[in-house]
Amino acid sequence: MFRVGIDLGGTKVAFGLVSDDGTLVKKVSIVTDRNATAEELTAQMAQYALEFIGSCGIDRKDVRSIGIGCPGACDNESGILILTVNLPFRYTNIRKIFSKYTDIPVYLGNDANCAALGEALFGGGKGASTCLAITLGTGVGGGIIIDGKIYTGFNGVAGELGHMVVRKGGVKCGCGRKGCFETYASATAVIRETKKAAIKHPESLINELCGGDLEKINAKTAFDAMRAGDKTGTALVKTYIKDLGEGIINYINIFQPEVILIGGGISKEGEGLLKPLRRYVFRFSYGAKMLPRPRIEKAVLGNDAGIIGAAMLS
Repeated sequence: MFRVGIDLGGTKVAFGLVSDDGTLVKKVSIVTDRNATAEELTAQMAQYALEFIGSCGIDRKDVRSIGIGCPGACDNESGILILTVNLPFRYTNIRKIFSKYTDIPVYLGNDANCAALGEALFGGGKGASTCLAITLGTGVGGGIIIDGKIYTGFNGVAGELGHMVVRKGGVKCGCGRKGCFETYASATAVIRETKKAAIKHPESLINELCGGDLEKINAKTAFDAMRAGDKTGTALVKTYIKDLGEGIINYINIFQPEVILIGGGISKEGEGLLKPLRRYVFRFSYGAKMLPRPRIEKAVLGNDAGIIGAAMLS
């Protein structure tokens, strides 16, 4: 049997055929119709999902379910997508609209939670009973997986891992608070601090790496400078790892997950990031010197995690 996972995004909608063992058999994507209403966009997804199933050479009866990872708050019990920020969904009954086109069961989940579920079941967290997946991108997203299930809280929106304050009165966050974890641990935060350091330290290798154009600085620039022995780059990376570590320590102290998976662009730094991060986290997290420690590893499924996780919703 197979499942279909759909990753609904602001620029594209990705569809994947996933076997029961988590293998992504086939994947395609279409451009998100930003001019469509919520109902029209849902109908487009339903129609294309059926076309996609047909293109895979299987019968609809071989598809156990369709799962949709949505960028916002949703209620899987009712099948309603409550709210999205960059798309027009407002209390849209996704399941009801899909039922006009197919009787295949449809399930919903937050897209970050779906990515966490995919990693927990078939990626870096496979076999673990509890897993936290953290994505370091434009913001900080993630999800909490307990006994193979997404923890959503009573209202469906638990797991906003980026919006825990780690520095009171700190940098203003898009959520309205100051000092949120994502304002210090995201790729956006690394770029912001690297630009500031380049201006403050014109002698730094950072300026050479970006050719004197601050707009060419990315989240990798500080790490590249550090690897070349640049003092400013080294200081930036040390501060970043401390800020990232403080948030992860808080997660460990609350959940004590068996494994923590780091994804997103910054995770491409691999052990150059993870080794000092582990050292910092295990120095300060509760009980780390006496108790078994969580594993802190790189997420492995990349952009496929959301599709695979969505397919496994039930």
